[in-house]
Amino acid sequence: MLRAATSRTNKSGLAVFFLAAMLLGTNLVHARQPLPANDLPTISVAELPRQGRETYQLIRQGGPFPYEKDGVVFGNRERQLPPQARGYYHEYTVRTPRARNRGARRIVCGGRVQVPDVCYYTGDHYVSFRRIVE
Repeated sequence: MLRAATSRTNKSGLAVFFLAAMLLGTNLVHARQPLPANDLPTISVAELPRQGRETYQLIRQGGPFPYEKDGVVFGNRERQLPPQARGYYHEYTVRTPRARNRGARRIVCGGRVQVPDVCYYTGDHYVSFRRIVE
């Protein structure tokens, strides 16, 4: 009798575990789904920090860029931006005053280099993005 009760308890515990794992997994999957470009929050060029406006202007001019890594391919590993083929997105540093390194702010653009299809601003190192609108 004790063995049967233990077996039922183990089965109940496993069922709760698997149910919790499924629910948690479902939430993680939904949290990682990229938003369509038009569903991302927007920020106007005028609302960008001054350094962001300067970087955006440099992108439109084709440089020169102050950071060696400016213009490198952005892999979208965080899957926060709409999925595109590798090489579509490029990232640019937005200078952060008093930062000892490149800081957390970036502009990521997709499409052709001087005439991108779309650009996004992140102030938190790819955790969130806002689509830049003119």
